[in-house]
Amino acid sequence: MAHDRLPRERISGAEKGPLILTVPGLNSSGPGHWQTLWEDSLPNCHRVDLGLWDDPHRNTWVNKINLAIQRADRPVVLVAHSLGCLAVAWWAEFEQPSRPENGGKVIGALLVAPPDVEVRPIDRRLTRFAPFPHGEFPFPSFVVASRNDPYMGFGQARQLARAWGSRFADAGDVGHINAESDLGEWAFGQLLLNQLLPQPLSPREGWSAASAGHFQPDRALRRIGA
Repeated sequence: MAHDRLPRERISGAEKGPLILTVPGLNSSGPGHWQTLWEDSLPNCHRVDLGLWDDPHRNTWVNKINLAIQRADRPVVLVAHSLGCLAVAWWAEFEQPSRPENGGKVIGALLVAPPDVEVRPIDRRLTRFAPFPHGEFPFPSFVVASRNDPYMGFGQARQLARAWGSRFADAGDVGHINAESDLGEWAFGQLLLNQLLPQPLSPREGWSAASAGHFQPDRALRRIGA
């Protein structure tokens, strides 16, 4: 699919703002997934082609993330979903990146609906990323969890956020926060992403003004913990 490519010529320091790299999970993210919609609407948003989408290999995925980050000639924000969150966590564990203030290229990460890979994994392929790395990230991050996600319990996700040094965000009752959750461009996710960017994005810069609907930022901010 078109979103699986990360053309070298599109990663240009001349483009405005950080590079937003999406990192999907098992089977990648299809047409109705919020990651795909973000890639379509934001000029600086591109998917990391992890490959082996239905047969994931931890070190291969980590290496693909590292290559995409190294190819970027400007700051990077990682936006991961599901098993992609574990790939990002293992990348941080293996690569030990510097803090942004010390020259680290990754300036933030949005980690959405990480799955359980240890206790009760819903798919055996997830265990290939076990155990959970527990090192704190050297960059700002959010772990976002749904209260009825079949892939990981809400309390377990909160504990994982604490281990990673991430702020925790309550997405509500929205399943696995994927295409089946019918979130459109996912206004709550946009709010979180904007908190990781040096300058918040506006509808003029790519977000659909209609995507927010009846979204209330003040109420949503109360669902974000320390």
